[in-house]
Amino acid sequence: MRISGDTIVAIGKNLPMEPGVREVTFEQEVYVTPGWLDVGTQTGDPGYEHREDLASVARAAATGGFTAVACFPNTQPAIDSKSGVAYVRNKTAGGAVAFHPIGVISVAAAGKDLAELYDMHTAGAVAFSDGAHPMQDAGLLLRGLQYAQAFGGLLMDWPHHTTIAAGGLMHEGVLSTRLGMKGIPALAEEIAVQRDLSLLEYAGGRLHLHLLSTRKGVDLVRAAKAAGLPVTASVAVANLCFTDDVLADFESNWKVLPPLRSQTDRDALLEGLADGTLDFICTNHSPWDPEAKNLEFPYAEFGMIGLETAFALCRTFLNKHLSLQNLVQKWAVGPRRVLGLPMPKIEPGARAELTFLAPDMEWTFSEQDIRSKSVNTPFLGQKMTGKVLGIYGGGQFVPG
Repeated sequence: MRISGDTIVAIGKNLPMEPGVREVTFEQEVYVTPGWLDVGTQTGDPGYEHREDLASVARAAATGGFTAVACFPNTQPAIDSKSGVAYVRNKTAGGAVAFHPIGVISVAAAGKDLAELYDMHTAGAVAFSDGAHPMQDAGLLLRGLQYAQAFGGLLMDWPHHTTIAAGGLMHEGVLSTRLGMKGIPALAEEIAVQRDLSLLEYAGGRLHLHLLSTRKGVDLVRAAKAAGLPVTASVAVANLCFTDDVLADFESNWKVLPPLRSQTDRDALLEGLADGTLDFICTNHSPWDPEAKNLEFPYAEFGMIGLETAFALCRTFLNKHLSLQNLVQKWAVGPRRVLGLPMPKIEPGARAELTFLAPDMEWTFSEQDIRSKSVNTPFLGQKMTGKVLGIYGGGQFVPG
C-alpha cells in the first residue's frame, strides 16, 4: 500500500518505492482495517488534566488502534456550549487521532436544564449525553428527544437508576452477599432502559443506550428494535470479557460502572452482540489518579483505563466469539453508523484512516505500554494475544 499525505494512492504487491517516500515495515503478518473509533472516552481536559488530557488520550488511542474517539463531555467546565465543542476540535486539529466531541444534554451535566443542543450541533458535536451522569429526570430526557428532532440529533444515555443503585459497590449477587458488599442490582439498569424506551416511543427522535450490562436490558432493546423503535446500544469490552468473579480479591481496579455482572448477563451480552442488538463495543476508558484508585475497595472510584488494551482483550478472551471481521464491524463500522460519521475505505483515492493489527502476536502488558496519564488497570503483567502495530491518520503513521 502506498499513501501520499492522507490519501491512499495504490494497493498491491511489490509496489516500487519512490524517492523521499517513508517505508514502514513489520516483522509480523499484518492485518489492515479501517480505523477504529471509541465512543464515550473520558478525556479530563479541561479541568482534570492531572488524570488525562487531550494529548495523552490521543497517544493512548493510537496505541490501542483507534484513529478516532467520540469523547464524553464530563470535563470542568463541561462541554455544554459551542465554545466547549470548539475547544476540543481546535486543540486536537491536525493530529493522527480525530476527536468528535459529544455535548451534554443538560447544562453542566447537572440534570436540570436543557443545554443549547442546536448550537453545539452546528459547532460539530456528534451526539449529546451527560456521559458518566445518567439521566434521572425523565421530563428532561423527553424534552431533549423532542428538541433534537429538529436537526436529527442523537441522544445517548447510560441507563442507570442512581437511587436504586445508591451505595452499591459491585453487582448484586451471590458474590456480593458472600463478600458483605452492598450490591448494584440489575434492576437499576433495567428500569432505566424501560423508561428510556417508553420516552422514545412517545416522543420519537434518536436514542442510544450506552454501556448495557444486564440480560434483561439486552432483551428490552432487542424487543424495541423488533418493534421498529430507532434505538441503538453499546457495551463495554470489560463486561463482555469478565464477570464479578474477578472481584473476589477486592482489586480496586476491577471496580467499574456498569459493574461486572453474572455469567448469565455476560452470555446475554455476547448473544446481543452476535445478533445485532448491541451495535458496537467501547472501551469505557475512565482514567483516575492513584489517590483515587489505590484505596480500599469501598473507597476507590469506579473506572479503569481501556484504550491500550481493547484489541488484546478481544483477541485473548473473546476469540471464540468474535472473528476479526466481527471486530471491525463492532469497533469501526458500528460506531460510525450510529454517530452518522463517514466510514473509512481501503481503496485508491480514499482518505487513509487505517489500523494495523497483529492478531496472533503474544505479548505481556506492562506499564511501559501505557500512554494514558493514568495507570488504573487490572491488566499489568497479563499475557495477551493480539497486538496493535500502529495507526495511520491525519497524514501520519503512529506506531502502536
